[in-house]
Amino acid sequence: MDRRKFLKRTFWSAIGVGVASGVYAWQIEPFWLEYVRVKMPVKNLPDHLVGKTLMQISDIHVGDRFDYQYLIDSFQEAQKYKPDFVVYTGDFVSYENEGQLIQLEEVMQHAVKGKFATVGILGNHDYGHGWAMQEVADKICEINQKAGLTMLKNEQHEFEGLNFIGFDDYWALNFDKELMQNHDASKANIVLCHNPDVCDLDVWNNYQGWILSGHTHGGQCKPPFLPPPMLPVKNERYSAGEIDLHDGRTLYINRALGHLWQVRFNVRPEITLFELSKC
Repeated sequence: MDRRKFLKRTFWSAIGVGVASGVYAWQIEPFWLEYVRVKMPVKNLPDHLVGKTLMQISDIHVGDRFDYQYLIDSFQEAQKYKPDFVVYTGDFVSYENEGQLIQLEEVMQHAVKGKFATVGILGNHDYGHGWAMQEVADKICEINQKAGLTMLKNEQHEFEGLNFIGFDDYWALNFDKELMQNHDASKANIVLCHNPDVCDLDVWNNYQGWILSGHTHGGQCKPPFLPPPMLPVKNERYSAGEIDLHDGRTLYINRALGHLWQVRFNVRPEITLFELSKC
């Protein structure tokens, strides 16, 4: 093969790979859901909860930026796992106008619910434009509560001996840095906190246990063997998955079921299945 033919063939091969990669990142991976299984040892866990399942769903981002029938289909599939607890860790919508509230009502009619409890917290996008529209957050809470979720807004609630503590969103209007001051360390506690950057704030009052977050989407696009180039957090260690904070806290960041934009590469959408056990 002469040099000209070699260069021409190489050029067209590169174009072909680029087109195929683009189609994959746009049409395949954004809808290629992965169920990630994680062992979750919890201090003070009651005996009757050993082996039970906690499902985490995060960042569904209902809106016009992708076909949200995918979310309904994913919910219907996830229901087959019959989880004992389900937690939703924020960003229920990608808010542009009131149309997203109607869309959210449609999607949450199919919400995955736990046998013992279904709990949710708000994310920044749930506060609308500039993360500052209280009326949008209130309406989202109303829709979710009607769908069977217990929404925690700087609150805690115990179900079957498992105590959920839920922060309101760090970037929005109502984040409460005093929430953990009165937490009961003798309980089996799990904290829900949309934005993992909160882990680096002086708000934890020696809390020892799990923190379930979302927000990052794992970066949505990540080169192989390299960290994602863009993350919406200050601490770029907080990308995705299980992270030992080396002080008795364990952070888990869900990669999101939905997407802010319909593109993913090497960061599949995720629903997490935790198996509860004693420490």
